[in-house]
Formats: sequence, C-alpha cells, structure tokens
Amino acid sequence: MIATPLGLSPEGEATLLASIDAGSLPDLRRPNFVNYRVPAKKFYDSVGHKLVWIKGAQPTNQALAVIDLLQNADQKGLNAEDYDGSRWAKRLAVLQRENLQTSELDLVRFDLALTVSAMRYASDLHIGRVNPRHVHCGFDIEHKKLDLAEFLLRSVLDASDVKTAFEQVEPPFAVYRRAQKALQTYHRLAREDDGELLPSTKKPVEPGDIYPGTPRLTRLLRTLGDLPADAVIPPDRMVYDGTLVDAVKRFQHRHGLEPDGGIGPDTLKQLNTPLQRRAEQLRLALERWRWLPHDFSQPPIVVNIPEFKLRAFNDQYKPVLTMKVVVGRAYRHRTPVFAQEMKYVIFRPYWDVPPSIERAELIPEIEKDSGYIAKHAYEVVDSRTRIVTDATADLIQQLRSGQLAIRQKPGANNALGHVKFVFPNEHDVYMHGTPAVELFRKSRRDFSHGCIRLENAEELAVWALRSNPEWTRDRIRTAMNGNQTVRVNLAKPIPVLIVYATAIVLESGEAHFFDDVYGHDAVLQRVLAKGYPYSD
Repeated sequence: MIATPLGLSPEGEATLLASIDAGSLPDLRRPNFVNYRVPAKKFYDSVGHKLVWIKGAQPTNQALAVIDLLQNADQKGLNAEDYDGSRWAKRLAVLQRENLQTSELDLVRFDLALTVSAMRYASDLHIGRVNPRHVHCGFDIEHKKLDLAEFLLRSVLDASDVKTAFEQVEPPFAVYRRAQKALQTYHRLAREDDGELLPSTKKPVEPGDIYPGTPRLTRLLRTLGDLPADAVIPPDRMVYDGTLVDAVKRFQHRHGLEPDGGIGPDTLKQLNTPLQRRAEQLRLALERWRWLPHDFSQPPIVVNIPEFKLRAFNDQYKPVLTMKVVVGRAYRHRTPVFAQEMKYVIFRPYWDVPPSIERAELIPEIEKDSGYIAKHAYEVVDSRTRIVTDATADLIQQLRSGQLAIRQKPGANNALGHVKFVFPNEHDVYMHGTPAVELFRKSRRDFSHGCIRLENAEELAVWALRSNPEWTRDRIRTAMNGNQTVRVNLAKPIPVLIVYATAIVLESGEAHFFDDVYGHDAVLQRVLAKGYPYSD
C-alpha cells in the first residue's frame, strides 16, 4: 500500500512534467538525468503526477531513510556526491523551517531530486556505475537492469525498512558483503595509521637482522591484525625475529607473496602501500562484483585472475573446491574477463596449436630442426584434420598460409594435460590440465597464452561431472589415462565467471590483496575519476 501522494496545482504539475521531459533539474549536482527520464516519467505517471516523498509539506519517513542511504553511499564503495549527499541537509532545512510556508516549487524540486537520486543509487548498486564494456570486460549488464519505477513504487515508497529494500538489489554474494565490511574497516585504519614508510635496505632483511624499521613494522602489522594484539614486542626493539617474522609471513600470504619471512623489495613495496590504496582496491572490487549475473542455473566456477585462483561453489554458494591456476601473460596474452557456460569436458584432448603460436614459436623451431614435430608429439593436419605424412618442401609455406595446421597428440606431454574444460566463447579460451606443474609453486602465475591451466584438473572434472552420475572418479581416471579422446557433454551446463578483483575477503574476514597484473584497476580508476555519468 503506497502512501497517499500529495496533489499539485496545475502550475506545479506542469513544472514537474516539464523538468521530466527535459531530463534536467538545476537543483541536482548532476542536473542532466536524461538516462533516467523514462523511468522518472513512468514513476510519476503511475501516481497521477503527484508528489510521493512529501506528506503535509514534510518529508515522509521513507524519504528520510532514503536520504540517509544517499548520504552514506561511500560505505557501499560509491560516491555520495553522485546522489547529492552533501545537499540534502540544506533541502531538508528548507522543508522544515519554522513559520515559513514552503513553496510548491520547493516541494516539486525536492521530490523530483529525491526520485532521480534514488534511481541513480539503486541502479549503481545493482549493475555498477561503469558499463563493463567500457573497460574491456565481457559482462552484459543490459539484461539485468532494474525497472527503477517499479522498484521505488513497490519496494520503497511504503517500506517499513528502506535499507533492506535497497539491499535486495545488490549482488547476493557473500564475498561482496564481506568486501563492504572490509572497506569500512580499511577506511578507519587509513585514518588511524600514521602512514610512516619503512626504510629500504641494500639487502633483504632476514630473521635475526637488526632493522631500524622494526618499531614501525610492529605498529603496522598490529594495526592490520597480522601481529596478534597480545604479542609483546618492546617499542625500542630493533631485532627482526620471533613473532614479528610470523606476522610478516601472514602479511605476505595475504598479499600474494611467497611467505618466506624475508623483507625484500616486493614485500617492502606491499608494506609501504598506503592503507587508503587498500580501501580503493576494495572499492573497485565492489564495482566489479556488481557487474556479474545475480542468478545462476547452477553453482558457478569463479576464476579470479590477479589472485591466480579458481573456486567452485555448492548450492549454498560456499566454495567447495579451491585451486591455483595459471593465467595469460600480462603483456601479450591476457586472459579475458567474461562469463559463459561450460558445456562439455574432453579427456585425452588434442591441442590444436593456435596460428599465432604456430607462427611465432613452432615454425622457427621446425626451420632449425626438421625432427622437431616428431620429438614433441606434434602432427601436421590439413583442413579436414587428416594427418599429413609427406614432409614436402613447401611445408613451412603451407603452415604459414594456413593450408596446414599443427596439433599435439594426447599424452603425458600434451600442453593441455589429460583433460580440457570447454565453455564456448569468442576468445577461444578454455581451462585445462598441464604437465608444467612446477609453475604452481610460483606466487605470480601469468605464464599462459590466455587459457587457464589448472593445478588439479582431475578434481575439477569430478566436481563438474557430478550431475553425470555414470562418470565416477574411477571412470574419470580411466579416461584421463586411457588411449582414446572422449568428449562428455555435461548434463547441466555450469556457469563460468572469469573475474578480476585485486581485493578478496575470505569467509574468515581476512582481506587479501593482489597486484594489478593487467592494469585493469588503473583503467577503471581513471574512468571513475572522470565523474558521473562514468564512461570511457
């Protein structure tokens, strides 16, 4: 039941409609609201062109609750000024001033300003401020846009709990809610921390060394929670050892570094990163979570590129499988950010060498060594995948022209390992096993040509085929170690999300931060810095 709207005079109604038709209201910090003109018109048409946030010339309880959310939008990783955060106090004062009658024009301006600001806020919470297509991310937000007029009419105007109503349009992911909480924590820590930089040294600081930065290191790690609050370290102690080394190892683990306890250049860089920068990483991560689909046909697989990690989720959207991954090289072969559905799994796959790799890497080797193809279990095929056995003189020319191609036979040395997971996409990116298991011992793992190499392909196969009951673990192992190539269509396609978040908050509440390996955060930050309406 919507509260009775406040009727307007013909002049007041004409003013309201004229502002909506123009898609402009000078009272707003961002006066142009052309992108919200249609939902605003639908909204006021639905209530007979009356005012809905005003009752008896005073703002309704719901109006006050919405204003409180707009003023505190920064807590959501948004910018309160995009929703006139600093202007609402003055507007409320105009409505609430004593012994003076508020003009109808003031009421119209207030009502329309709140409607447009609430729509902007709801939309930004639901799908983000930036269209991901503007920052080279393959998520489609068009199909998930809110009906903003209906949302305000049905969920907000008469809501007993306005805050909860708006929370319903936010991403449903627990990792998103944890990131919001961590954002507030890091904003507080940034205000409390003195920002002192740790001194650099000619050689890495090792356990047992005298280090003049030890007092600052102790304060910082205690602030961040890596050093237990009850750890006793004298304030003038200069020896780097004991519980402080353990705290550095925990810090390193949380920041994508090898947890060796040494303070080298990479660790020092992370320790000296301002805490406000950590808050910014969380803010950018929140924006990215808003781009994702909110509903899934099946629990998804999520690969986070900067973290070099894959997680598979259960029906309660809790991670049940976690593993390291190798992603595309930062400078030449970046793994794209997108969403698709896994449709099938191939055991004992051939590797069809992409033409770019063939030309840049294999042909030069073949030119140097005519036996290179056989030595590495490759074979040459024609356009119908028939094996070419005659090594004709113009083989190289036919490979360069695309008349012939190279593929690698299944086996222990196949670049795809024993299993390939296919989610058809325009990028021709897929997940697969790998014989290069030594790469998973590295903390930074961008080594591939764009596809995603898995630390434990067998475990993912077991999880992915759980809806194909005939495919037991034993049968999967047999197929992986057999002598035939086998394709298995999934009984239920599985959503696959390739995401990019340099800040992740685990279920324990522990925040982890990673390098911006592809520079995507820097691009998004520049777009956001340009201000509303946020475009490239």
